[in-house]
Amino acid sequence: MTDWAQVRADGFPVPTDRALGDLVAELSLMLRSPDPVVRDVHAYSTLATWIGKGVLSADQLRALGDEMTGRFGDDEIQARTFAPLILDAIVSAGVFEPAWVPPFERWYVAEDDLRGHDPKLGWLHAIAHGSDLLGALALFPAVEPVEMLRLGIGRLLTPTEHVMRDLEDDRLGFALSAALTRPDLSAADATSWLDPAVRAISMHNLGGIAAESSNTLRALRVVYVMVDTGVLLDREQPPVQVPHRDAIKPKLVEVFHAATPYYF
Repeated sequence: MTDWAQVRADGFPVPTDRALGDLVAELSLMLRSPDPVVRDVHAYSTLATWIGKGVLSADQLRALGDEMTGRFGDDEIQARTFAPLILDAIVSAGVFEPAWVPPFERWYVAEDDLRGHDPKLGWLHAIAHGSDLLGALALFPAVEPVEMLRLGIGRLLTPTEHVMRDLEDDRLGFALSAALTRPDLSAADATSWLDPAVRAISMHNLGGIAAESSNTLRALRVVYVMVDTGVLLDREQPPVQVPHRDAIKPKLVEVFHAATPYYF
């Protein structure tokens, strides 16, 4: 067995005493662990670093992506929620398979275990981890950006008792904003994905706004700020301006007006 704590302490070198495929298989298995140190500190950090550094070949990344896609149906919540983080790293490295998208979309909207941090399991964060993959897919040329916008608003509007915390709204807001930077997004598609939010929030109960409506408003406020100021996709580059910002901002205000007409 590899001493993964030492690998991490040494800056994530690739051990030379075993084949790379065997190392990746062990790390992949560790991603299902209920122990947050094994799963998050060692397995995720090592795999994400190696993927970012180009250690794995394109074929190895595709095989790993297929394995992660299968985990969206796993019985264990930590297995499901760490799969999108690895897929995010893979897609961000330039490797993509269209077959990965539908299972992700089905899982992201349907996942009902939305715990952020669990005392025993550590970080789970289905919404935040899924938003990271959503953002990566939204920027990938082979993916239609409006598909990711609709997925994001669908996740936000899915009925729930979970009120987002730990910057979940920021992460999903950033992912949606990233999709809006795509130059091939039409003006109609850049705004029409918000129509379900206007309808849903207009119908909220006078006895108190539903958790999903609150989540939607908070995430879309993040989108408004990013659309207005630009989206920082690369820390070494200036923010990317949103092509249809002059149409998107009034549409966002329409959503906010649906909740609080006395403010807008």
